[in-house]
Amino acid sequence: DGTVWAFGKNRSGQLGDGTTETRVKPVQVSGLTDIVAIDAGEEFSLALSEDGTVWAWGNNSVGQLGNGTREKALQPVQVSELTDVIAISTGEKQGYAVTSNGDVYGWGYNQGKLGDGTNKSRNSPVLIDGIYDVIAVDSGKQHTLALKEDGTVWAWGTNTHAQLGYGTPVNYSMTPNQVFLESTEPLNQIVAIDAGGFHSQAIKKDGTVRS
Repeated sequence: DGTVWAFGKNRSGQLGDGTTETRVKPVQVSGLTDIVAIDAGEEFSLALSEDGTVWAWGNNSVGQLGNGTREKALQPVQVSELTDVIAISTGEKQGYAVTSNGDVYGWGYNQGKLGDGTNKSRNSPVLIDGIYDVIAVDSGKQHTLALKEDGTVWAWGTNTHAQLGYGTPVNYSMTPNQVFLESTEPLNQIVAIDAGGFHSQAIKKDGTVRS
């Protein structure tokens, strides 16, 4: 029915029920209806509404709620200036959204990991330049993957464990770059992506997995 329920630790209000009480059973997140997707970061949460808006609650120390402030929210607040969103993802302290025209927006903790080419943490969404026609995004601890409509995969953020898949020993990338196979052939024909803590995986059209 589009309602959202949450349970567990709630120190920063990340359960969205208006309290900071730990919950051992599910409680309903306040005020949310018509929700089609959810994702949880470190002490904050995101929800995507059927109308294409994005809502956030919990810790906001580095702007990860994307509402223009750094004040935590015990109940959902709307992420600023985002409409026509089709997909969302949370990193450790970052949020991302993909719009219907294939753009990617990010907000929250940066230090070169947000993908906008700067080190500045963002309280509101900023457009991630250099990537377009995106249909899905997924963020790990400090790196992010994007799947394009053409089946290619792009990545940015920390690369200390080679999680970006560039084939080069860079420690991090502040902007999106394409993921390659070891043969220097671009990773393509991908239909799904997943970013782990320090690794990445992708499902190909033929059902095989690359990691």
